[in-house]
Amino acid sequence: MNIHEYQAKEILRRYGVAVLNGKVASTPDEAAAIARELGGVCVVKAQIHAGGRGKAGGVKFCKTPDEVREFARGLLGKTLVTHQTGPAGRTVRKVFVEQGCEIARELYLGIVIDRARGWPTLMASTEGGVEIEEVAARTPEKILREPVDPAVGIQAFQARKLAFGLGVPKPSVNKAVAFITALYKAFIESDSSLAEINPLVLTKVGDLVALDAKMGFDDNALFRHPDI
Repeated sequence: MNIHEYQAKEILRRYGVAVLNGKVASTPDEAAAIARELGGVCVVKAQIHAGGRGKAGGVKFCKTPDEVREFARGLLGKTLVTHQTGPAGRTVRKVFVEQGCEIARELYLGIVIDRARGWPTLMASTEGGVEIEEVAARTPEKILREPVDPAVGIQAFQARKLAFGLGVPKPSVNKAVAFITALYKAFIESDSSLAEINPLVLTKVGDLVALDAKMGFDDNALFRHPDI
């Protein structure tokens, strides 16, 4: 089972994963009201179960609540076609209005289950904002992999190894370790089959934040998670 970005971020926030403030809206006026609450400068994102929203015109940086309202008006009810939706596309019924941030670098961080080994495996790359399949096809050497023994869980040295591999500045390494550890905990405790942060951004003040979030779950474990 897949969920929307705003729902994934609600789950991640509970586990201490750093996300920006934002709320979901189903009307243009709701979107504008959220923008005013967040200070006016916001990013508006279509909420569909597919990647590639930005390239399809489903994401926009807006400077005023009025701009948020007009973009939401054009987006809500629209059929968005991306490389993951197929030609039929997906109808946008909600938008996520999120505060902006000053981005220094975009990275990639994800966790999947290595089916052959039966272990969760962290994947990271300096190529944030690019689909991981594209990175694997074009520059596979830029993908870092760190398998985690589920009997002991992720260790601090593993998180540091990934942080150094991503070129995270030394003052931000501890923040990266905390972020990676929290993401792993969210993945395990929610019985996820996928947790993907693309992009994971390093801000100009040295924080690490999940700018986007995608989560999928093992249907066989959903009985343990009625909230999900």
